[in-house]
Amino acid sequence: MPILGRMLPIVQVPAAISIGTFTSSASRLVFFRKNVCWHIVKYFVPTALPAVWLGAWLLKYLSPLYLEFAMGLFLLINLIFLFKNPAYLNRTEKPSKLNLIMIGFLAGFLSGLTGAVGLLFNRFYLRYGLSKEEIIATRGANEIILHLVKIVLYFLFGLIIMNVVSIGIVVAISAMLSAWTMKWVLPKLSEIVFKRIGYFAMVITGFLMLAQSSSDLLLANNGTIDTDFIEKGLESKLKWQNANYALEFTYNEGFEFEQIIPITQLTQDKQTTLKSVNPSADKIVIETVYKIGSKYYEAYYFKNNKLIDKVEFD
Repeated sequence: MPILGRMLPIVQVPAAISIGTFTSSASRLVFFRKNVCWHIVKYFVPTALPAVWLGAWLLKYLSPLYLEFAMGLFLLINLIFLFKNPAYLNRTEKPSKLNLIMIGFLAGFLSGLTGAVGLLFNRFYLRYGLSKEEIIATRGANEIILHLVKIVLYFLFGLIIMNVVSIGIVVAISAMLSAWTMKWVLPKLSEIVFKRIGYFAMVITGFLMLAQSSSDLLLANNGTIDTDFIEKGLESKLKWQNANYALEFTYNEGFEFEQIIPITQLTQDKQTTLKSVNPSADKIVIETVYKIGSKYYEAYYFKNNKLIDKVEFD
């Protein structure tokens, strides 16, 4: 997703991914079909299929950017598993049949909305107690029908054009080469190394998704982020649409969260009082300041775009 997001409009990325990942799933099944865990497949696929339609349909109306941002955060949580000892990584947690059904539905919905969420559910496979061959084969079996259905749905919803097809074919060729290489490399990896690679892939992908979606969200909402060193600390300012926010940290006062608000949000009495403090000012900027356990306001007085006074009040 992070790479294709630079090559296609975000709404067309899921379609290109699905063309490539369908081929990837098919290739994995060719090489590892004897290792499929059908117990997972029989509960996963039936609930995932209707959810795929719902996700693909919503793609016409929802921006995947916010979902990509949330997925990036979720994947970054796996950073802690890179530092766990082998005994912890080898623990197994087999979910109930109901949980398998719920996981299938959620995977299908997110897959329809984003194109692929294999990495998002990697931890489920890694914690289930499957061997590395079983993980690859079972994921392929779970996903191949979903991707085929998605390709049909994306075509019906008008999301597949020639550029999407050409990029999807490139991804598909890479996927086949990957599956062929995996057949020879996988036996040389220990189970614990395989799991660490899985968690590492999730973390790297999460970082890339978070970086790209943050950049795209800022651009779409006319946002900017600036960080400056201030006296005894650091201040980060966020502009989002027509709103302005700031997070300030000082060594002696700790963290403060600040939000610029219109003066009209204050009571009429406070407005009158503030305007009388410095009548010569031609502009007054009001900030709400949040600290741990407290809240207050700051008023900044400007004249000819120069700060001439500052007042704190409750």
